[in-house]
Amino acid sequence: MAEDYRQASLDIWEQMAAGWESDRRGVWESSRPVGEWLVGALDPQPGETILELAAGVGDTGIAAASRLGTSGRLISTDFAAPMVEAARRRAEELGASNVEFRTMDAEQMDLADDSVDGVVCRWGYMLMADPVAALRETRRVLRPGGRVAFSVWGDPAANPWASVPAKAFLDHTGGEPPDPNAPGIFAMAREERTRELLSEAGLEPRRLEHVEMVWAFATPDEHWHYVMDLAGALAMVVRSLPEDDQAAIRRLTEERLESVARPPGYGLPGVCLNVLAE
Repeated sequence: MAEDYRQASLDIWEQMAAGWESDRRGVWESSRPVGEWLVGALDPQPGETILELAAGVGDTGIAAASRLGTSGRLISTDFAAPMVEAARRRAEELGASNVEFRTMDAEQMDLADDSVDGVVCRWGYMLMADPVAALRETRRVLRPGGRVAFSVWGDPAANPWASVPAKAFLDHTGGEPPDPNAPGIFAMAREERTRELLSEAGLEPRRLEHVEMVWAFATPDEHWHYVMDLAGALAMVVRSLPEDDQAAIRRLTEERLESVARPPGYGLPGVCLNVLAE
């Protein structure tokens, strides 16, 4: 079952890459507090080697690379090759020359033991089939004294931009709620769960903080575009439905988000659990 999940997840994120690349500016601007926290906590130093896992289009890692100088190196990785190519294009656009790009599974890294000084991962571990395996691999490749900074999504109630359309889908289709510990956007939302996974992997948390952000959608249309073109597994299952069902889920989503949307535009709140561990 885990292998089936890995293949399905790979298929999903290969298809999501185009949406993430086309919307990367908006995603980065909305999530800047999260990304800046990660880079600040990791504190990359000139000459270090930093590994980014589940890099997506690469903005968080590239922000870290800017601190490494010409003698340092960022290894930007994702298991979806189209994401890696999108990150490569982003680095070229920004003139980041100290970045190496590799297609890599975080659960089985093609890297030597004790080979990197730090690891950064925004919104990746909670989606992995075996997050403990990925965290153990993270620990394996870290040099003594190395650190990992990562972000996962917090309480579903604090993230209505994602939890509301997911609940609308279940309510409309009569689906069963997923196992809260199964891989998914909120699989590591509880601090206790994240601590357990870190402990199993032999990592010690040094900082755990909730970081607020706001998705700066201009209109409900923009949010629905996110749901349909960037939202991973949710996007795929909604896309698979007849248009009438998609429209019904959208109506239900927008009704339920009306009370939480913030001006200007259609800002939707979000909260991440950010972690620094060694």
